[in-house]
Amino acid sequence: MATADVEIPKTYKGAIYDKPGELSTQVKELDMPEPGPGQVLINLTHSGVCHSDFGVMMSSWAGLPFPTQAGQVGGHEGVGKIVKMGSGTERSPVKVGDRVGIKWVASVCDACPACLAGHDGVCFNQQVSGYYFPGTFQQYALGPASYVTPIPEGLDSAAAAPLLCAGVTVYSALRKSNTRSGNWVVVLGAGGGLGHLAVQFASRCMGLRVIGIDADAKKDIAEESGAEHFIGLSEKEVSKKVMELTGGLGAHAVLCVSAANAAYAGSVDMLRFGGTLVCVGIPEGKPVPIASALPQFLIAKELKIVGVAVGNRKEAIETLEFAARGLVKVHYRVEKLDKLTDVFKEMESGQLKGRVVLDLSAS
Repeated sequence: MATADVEIPKTYKGAIYDKPGELSTQVKELDMPEPGPGQVLINLTHSGVCHSDFGVMMSSWAGLPFPTQAGQVGGHEGVGKIVKMGSGTERSPVKVGDRVGIKWVASVCDACPACLAGHDGVCFNQQVSGYYFPGTFQQYALGPASYVTPIPEGLDSAAAAPLLCAGVTVYSALRKSNTRSGNWVVVLGAGGGLGHLAVQFASRCMGLRVIGIDADAKKDIAEESGAEHFIGLSEKEVSKKVMELTGGLGAHAVLCVSAANAAYAGSVDMLRFGGTLVCVGIPEGKPVPIASALPQFLIAKELKIVGVAVGNRKEAIETLEFAARGLVKVHYRVEKLDKLTDVFKEMESGQLKGRVVLDLSAS
């Protein structure tokens, strides 16, 4: 096995969900894992905190096959350096000392129909980071040498972390929105962790005209990210306002990156003929149908509704390349690992702007 010229400790710090179903985390000492065949050991320095982590911790997603287990290490946006290589990695594209990232999908089988079709983000045999597989809220983690994502030189590790889920997800969503430069796109949740990145990719990388919708307090971050117009949730008849801004026709696409059922409820009403609703945010609790998605209107306006879980490995690399070129910048603040519970409380209140990144080296 190849090993870095640094001493690897026997234990390290990580944050676990100590009371799944409740808003609670605990920092504990964990035993150092050994990389198996095809795996690498990564000394993580940073991890983003995603709303999906909150859903897993609270076991609040009805679609989860099993409740979250006590002791689960959460997190799925980790960045760090490889310090040890397992057997069978001699021809790997990565090596000891490389900076790499761990995504929501920690590993894939590369053999199922989804993987073979380039949809590795929905691999039938995927392992999800932070859910029944150790996540990135820890100082060391394992990952497949073939599936970790290389981090471009010049891109700060803290800035790179949120791009491994939030960034690649909205980038993939925009690619599936059937839009072209000059088209109108509405971003529901434009000032949040995913939303402010979606606005940047749409306006700065794809030439789209963006209407951001979110809580009034998030107007500044949405407009700084490139939203041409912003509609606060305090305004009445939001859908009508979208129609006015788009010449009475509606948007070519709506990206719902919010996890609120209320956001989805009026989303279809904002679309013009042939438009596409892209579903990204996963509401918690009992599943609720999209109120405005009536078959009569879908048929009459030839509308489309598509779902996006996460992007594939190629889209992850492209996402980071955009950021390395300075076209996309994550609005984030840095906190220590022991502040994770407080971050989740802020997330639950809906007041969190942009993203929070944990500095694991300072824990």
